[in-house]
Amino acid sequence: MKIMARILRMLMVLWAGSLWSLVWVAAALFHFHGDKHLAGLLAGRLFSIETYLGIAAALLALMLPGRGRFRLAFLAAALLAVNEWILKGVTSLAQAHGSALGLAFGAWHGISAGLYLIACLAMLVLVWKEDFR
Repeated sequence: MKIMARILRMLMVLWAGSLWSLVWVAAALFHFHGDKHLAGLLAGRLFSIETYLGIAAALLALMLPGRGRFRLAFLAAALLAVNEWILKGVTSLAQAHGSALGLAFGAWHGISAGLYLIACLAMLVLVWKEDFR
């Protein structure tokens, strides 16, 4: 089981790096792509892929003894799931109709970005606190 724990630890580090690097990739898409709508679609798809990768990593962590060490990973996966399966639809509605549930697209996008940032920070703390001896 020790090898599985090491593999999962490596997976968590890669996931944390992937979360943070997607922030820069999405920013670059909007900066360098002339079609902002297409840039948004591409970024949205990348964030969806990131969500499924995170959920897979969290599910693997659930199989390990000592899975309590990965509470922050579970939090990150839950926040990404909320973004994917709840906020994504509400944000799309707000974009199409000008607002949803009393908030404009920009507000929903900000809430979604905030949840993503909290997920990034949770993984950063997890990796920071992990004992790699």
